[in-house]
Amino acid sequence: MFFPTAGIEVAPWVPPLVAFVISFFTSMGGVSGAFLLLPFQMSALGYVNPSVSATNQLFNVVAIPSGVYRYCKEGRMLWPLTWIVVAGTLPGVFLGAFARTAWLPDPRNFKMFAAAVLLYIGVKMLRDLLAARGTGKGGGPARPRGARAVDPGSAVVVRGVTMRRLTYAFQGEAHDVSCAGIFILSLVVGVVGGTYGIGGGSIIAPFLVTFFRLPVHTVAGAALMGTFVTSVAGVVFYQALAPFYPHLSVAPDWGLGLLFGLGGVAGMYLGARCQKHVPARAIKTMLAGVIVFTALKYVVEFFR
Repeated sequence: MFFPTAGIEVAPWVPPLVAFVISFFTSMGGVSGAFLLLPFQMSALGYVNPSVSATNQLFNVVAIPSGVYRYCKEGRMLWPLTWIVVAGTLPGVFLGAFARTAWLPDPRNFKMFAAAVLLYIGVKMLRDLLAARGTGKGGGPARPRGARAVDPGSAVVVRGVTMRRLTYAFQGEAHDVSCAGIFILSLVVGVVGGTYGIGGGSIIAPFLVTFFRLPVHTVAGAALMGTFVTSVAGVVFYQALAPFYPHLSVAPDWGLGLLFGLGGVAGMYLGARCQKHVPARAIKTMLAGVIVFTALKYVVEFFR
C-alpha cells in the first residue's frame, strides 16, 4: 500500500501491529508510544519528511482516548494535574511545530535532535532505577517480604487546588505539588514534544515521577490526556502550516496516521487495564533500554 504524503510503501497490517505492541507497554507508564513510533517510521519505513512529526501526533489523537477512558473508569484520572499540564504544553507545542518546520527540516539534523531527547530520557530513567534499587523508589513502594501488595487501582482523591499548590491523596498517602513548577516544566516539554512530534508525554511522565515524586499510577492518565490535547493542537497547526511550505511535506499522512492509531486504540486500552498487574520497575527498565538503544543508533547514523 502506497502512502503519497509519506512517500513510502508498506503492507497495511504493519502499522497497526507495530502500534499495538508499542502502545500496550508504554501506556502503562502514561506514555502513548509515539516516541518509539517515530524512529520506526524514520528508520524502518524510510519516512523522513517533516510531516512525520504531524503523522505521529495524529496517531496520538486516534489512539489515546481509549487509554484515558480506562483510567477514568478506574478512578485514576487526576484532572487538576491534567489541566496544568495542558496549559503549559499547549503554547509550547506550537513553538515546537514551527521549529521543526523552519529549523530542522533536514532529516540528518532532526535525527541528532531526536537522539539527544531520547538519550536524556533513557539515561535519566536508568540512573533513577539504579539509585532506587532495593528502596522501592521508582519501582513501587518497598514492602517486607510476604506483605500484601497495595492495590494500584485505588481512586485518586483531590484534597485542594489553588493557583500555587495541588494536594491529593492516593492509597492513603497525601501528595502536595507546586502548580507553577509543573506549568514551567510542561512549557519546556511542550516545545520539545512539539518538535519531536510526541506531544510530550514520554518526557513529562518521567519528570513528574522523578522530580515531583508523584506516584506513576496517578500520573499516567494525566500525562496521556495532556498528550492528547496537545497532539490535537499539533495536528491542526502542522496542517495550517502546510500551505506556507509548498516545497516540504508538512501536513500529516492521514492514511498512515489512522492505521497506526487503530492499533494504538487497542494497545492503550489493554495496557491501561493491565497496568496494575505489571511491576512498574519492569516497565521502566524495558522502556529505558529501548530508548537508549534507539538514541545511540541515531547518533551513529548522524556521524556516518
